[in-house]
Amino acid sequence: MLDPKLLRSDLPGVAAALARRGFVLDVGAFAALEEQRKSIQIEADRLRAERNANAKAVGFAKSKGEDLALPLAAGEALAAALQGIEKRLELIQAQITDLQLGLPNILHASVPDGLDESANVEVRRYGMPREFNFEPKDHVALGEPLGMDFEAAGRMSGARFVVLSGMLAKLHRALAQFMLDLHVRDHGYREAYVPYLVHAAALVGTGQLPKFEQDQFAVRGDPGFYLIPTAEVPLTNLVRDQILAPERLPIKLTAHTPCFRSEAGAAGKDTRGMIRQHQFDKVEMVQIVRPEDSYAALEEMTGHAEDVLKALELPYRVVSLCAGDTGNGSAKTYDLEVWLPSQKKYREISSCSNCESFQARRLQARWRNPETGKPELVHTLNGSGVAVGRALVAILENYQREDGSVTIPTAMVPYMGGADLLR
Repeated sequence: MLDPKLLRSDLPGVAAALARRGFVLDVGAFAALEEQRKSIQIEADRLRAERNANAKAVGFAKSKGEDLALPLAAGEALAAALQGIEKRLELIQAQITDLQLGLPNILHASVPDGLDESANVEVRRYGMPREFNFEPKDHVALGEPLGMDFEAAGRMSGARFVVLSGMLAKLHRALAQFMLDLHVRDHGYREAYVPYLVHAAALVGTGQLPKFEQDQFAVRGDPGFYLIPTAEVPLTNLVRDQILAPERLPIKLTAHTPCFRSEAGAAGKDTRGMIRQHQFDKVEMVQIVRPEDSYAALEEMTGHAEDVLKALELPYRVVSLCAGDTGNGSAKTYDLEVWLPSQKKYREISSCSNCESFQARRLQARWRNPETGKPELVHTLNGSGVAVGRALVAILENYQREDGSVTIPTAMVPYMGGADLLR
């Protein structure tokens, strides 16, 4: 959520900043609501002052033994009027809040201009795509003989699900374990086990609701739950309504969870294979930091995700997302894209984002600044470290052999009980 003070003081400036994303802010509608709010607030303050003055008058009249009928009647009328005006204020504030919750974050000045992924800027590459002396297969053709079963998953759950078995299931599990070990041992993250079901308020806090309701899986009940779309949601919510001591920062958390997404906006995209699933596993990284440290933390976190791909010896590139391709809650995002031989292009395997205070304001996640002694909003960052299924896909395609077997990356051999080949 954007700073309400900024919206009140520089609405045209906010509109211009959001226009970089292609987002059109209805300045007139917001300004009209704000004028109504101010007018109602002034009236509420006036009535509250009159009510307080009348209460003092009642007390004075009582001490003098005077008739209380008139001041008591006036007090009741003022209380009723104040109750009515406060209800109006509550309703208008709810409309303003709804508008605020629909606004994306303001982008960092370093984010490239552009309206779609074609304007993303490559920052660096690692490794060279392998030259094959045979026609490489895609991960579906490679995986099905090894235990990748879309038909069985379809019978029980429909499209965009998969069943893995045998050594393929073991490699999938091993990848998650390897990533957790790397982030905890080498990168200083604290591992967490978190709920996979959360209340709506948790998703509002991290920005998935109300704007992206259609992308979530809701679970009926009282109270209702949502399946998490990413471990970013429960990990970031750990600092909800907290005032953190400065010595606790930075907080670095990681978790391996399943993720559940309806992919409502991805109809017809990546319908073959494991690239885009309703259920997939991911190792997530979250950092909670002082505001002045957040962009250094973004570079660090991106490097942590890169270390996974370097250890697996997978060719990849890092791109800085342009204005129109940056996620709603992010001020700046780097994507890591891994090379897929079957598609002859790089595909996203991780996104690392600095949300600045956008999520923290919704969550009321703060730290006590020792220089001022006052609570201030923290900055939150999140990144995939990395998507387990896509890492599996990348290994199958990049390490395939002509006979359909797949070499297991050296870093994964200890996690696979010494096995170095899938066949």
